Amino acid sequence: MPAVETVRGPVDVADLGRTLMHEHVFVVSAEHMANYGAGAWWDEEERVADAVARLRELRDLGVTTIADPTVWGIGRYVPRIQRIAEQVPGLNIIVATGLYTYNDVPFPYLHRGPGALLDGPDPMVADFVRDLTEGIADTGVKAAFLKCAVDAPGLTQGVERVLRAVAAAHRETGAPITVHTHSPSEAGRPVLEILGAEGVDLTKVVVGHAGDSNDLDYLAALADTGAILGMDRFGLDLLNPTADRVATIAALCERGYADRMVLSHDASCYIDWFGPDPESLRELAPNWHYRHISDDVLPALRAAGVTDAQIDQMLVANPRRYFSAR
Repeated sequence: MPAVETVRGPVDVADLGRTLMHEHVFVVSAEHMANYGAGAWWDEEERVADAVARLRELRDLGVTTIADPTVWGIGRYVPRIQRIAEQVPGLNIIVATGLYTYNDVPFPYLHRGPGALLDGPDPMVADFVRDLTEGIADTGVKAAFLKCAVDAPGLTQGVERVLRAVAAAHRETGAPITVHTHSPSEAGRPVLEILGAEGVDLTKVVVGHAGDSNDLDYLAALADTGAILGMDRFGLDLLNPTADRVATIAALCERGYADRMVLSHDASCYIDWFGPDPESLRELAPNWHYRHISDDVLPALRAAGVTDAQIDQMLVANPRRYFSAR
């Protein structure tokens, strides 16, 4: 079997085991942390120790791999993840490259590239490819997949440029892609249209946050392209209650789509989007944590008629296929 790069080095894809395909360790705003992070916002040792404890608990529930799509824009810092991974043996952490923006390209890329002030090849492509083939910064850790985002603002000029740069890096390396999408606006449709036109193998694309929708026609249309549906926000009941997410997955399994879905929470050990206290959102999203799928969702799926074979397909076989070479 082929190998996939993890924070601790390459792992045979056959050994990935149960895989949650969209979990963050940290989601932080690097500039904010650097300028205002001391004290209440950030304590490095406290946060690392907390992450180690949470990830050990996840491992002890039988999850052996997480794919962490934290890229530039939401605080990727691989040395910190390396520290944590070394303290959680038995759990693989797969990291990504790409760029997370809902609108504009960051200034270090804005004025360089096709049609820009300094015209030429898009430097994003070279950076993404380097992360995938040589390693991220000086860590020696290679990214194993690509990540970008299309949210409510839609395909802005900057967002479309990032999407096409991700497609170019995929063509050059074969690395699979995960795209954060906005289900209420059915952003998955234009994402797959553009990626398909760019020559991307759509069987290597996860349409992230597809599970925020319960529209079976929309979801089936995405899956019929060969793309994988990211049913990956379990616990964010504010966006779609768990019971509805479960019913949607059960209906899609009944229609024969178990081979085109993956499961996850989109949770994190710490996210700074809601203030310095990561527990401030707990009352509004009490189930938004790494244990929810193991403790609550899998029993609910079984009760809804989803078989153990279909669960294994979504948690083991589909991630294994996604990370296998083309």
